Amino acid sequence: MTAETEPVASILPLDVRQDVALLTAAIMDFNSVSGNETDLANAIEAALSAIPALHIVRDGDALIARTELGRPERVILAGHLDTVPLPVTEGARGTVPSSWESGIPGEGVLYGRGATDMKGGVAVQLALAATMFDGGAEPKRDVTFVFYDHEEVEEFKSGLGRLVRNYGGLLEGDFAILLEPTNGTVEGGCNGTSRFEATTVGEAAHSARAWMGSNAIHAAAPILARLAAYEPQTINVDGLDYRESLNAVKIHGGTAGNVIPDRCVVEINYRFAPDKSPDQAEAHVRELLQGFDVVRTDAAAGARPGLNHPAAASFVAAVGAEPKPKYGWTDVARFSELGIPAVNFGPGDPLLAHKDNEHVDADAIRECLRVLRKWLSA
Repeated sequence: MTAETEPVASILPLDVRQDVALLTAAIMDFNSVSGNETDLANAIEAALSAIPALHIVRDGDALIARTELGRPERVILAGHLDTVPLPVTEGARGTVPSSWESGIPGEGVLYGRGATDMKGGVAVQLALAATMFDGGAEPKRDVTFVFYDHEEVEEFKSGLGRLVRNYGGLLEGDFAILLEPTNGTVEGGCNGTSRFEATTVGEAAHSARAWMGSNAIHAAAPILARLAAYEPQTINVDGLDYRESLNAVKIHGGTAGNVIPDRCVVEINYRFAPDKSPDQAEAHVRELLQGFDVVRTDAAAGARPGLNHPAAASFVAAVGAEPKPKYGWTDVARFSELGIPAVNFGPGDPLLAHKDNEHVDADAIRECLRVLRKWLSA
């Protein structure tokens, strides 16, 4: 083991050999809202440093831990440490610290921020790292564990993006699994996402003499009409049906209650199937909104499912359920850009992510661990 970091400061110990559902609760009890991941990263580094088989590298609040067994195949297991902000609604249960609905630790439903997105997946990673050599057995594949910060915020802050830039050579692999919540089903690839601003320009005037000006907000009506009438496509990519969406997500214009607005901006989000590049997606939006001033403000490519790769196919078989497409964007796209087929697979209902009542069933976490442990040793 090599740790290329400064010594870990005094931190709360993390028992990574306890039951994985209890480990999930312990991880959730760290307040790791984006930008506040350091304490959890310290605890994870300390726990991983006690595992002799792992080579560890830390970069900021992100860590890479690799086995070096000389296996012919390397699998990457990745998950982010941060969560969205804590709920402010009175009585919300998606908070920190965590709580058990049954009142009995380890039994039933676990509530708290990060329960689904994605402390259960991180706990599975840690439990695998701690126990994969138990009983004298060794995994049949080399494993790279990746834990990273700043996933829930702007792309330029991404800890995984930083690891790619600084330690790209340590992220090489044959197949990657991102432990985002999927209800224990493989979700292949992901849609791409892009954002645009469509702007209309008018002429300001006193609202009592509106005929002296030109209303930019009214001029935006055709933009909204075209978006409302738009019928999104469902596109089959490598056997999975990706459902697209194109929507206005924000509109702003005007300066005062007695002034005809001279400018209006409609913000648009396009979730596009992974058969398109961001440039192709932009061309599609421009065609729909021809005649208007359209500027692309952000874009991230999607990822094809890659389920025809032998490692991916064997993993799908081990899970034993029909794979599904991932409609939202996830970091599988980063691995896809590196030429690594990647899927999403983790405990918890993705529809509960970020909700005030975020929760996960203890047995769902245990089942995810069981499937991955069995597959890695097969």
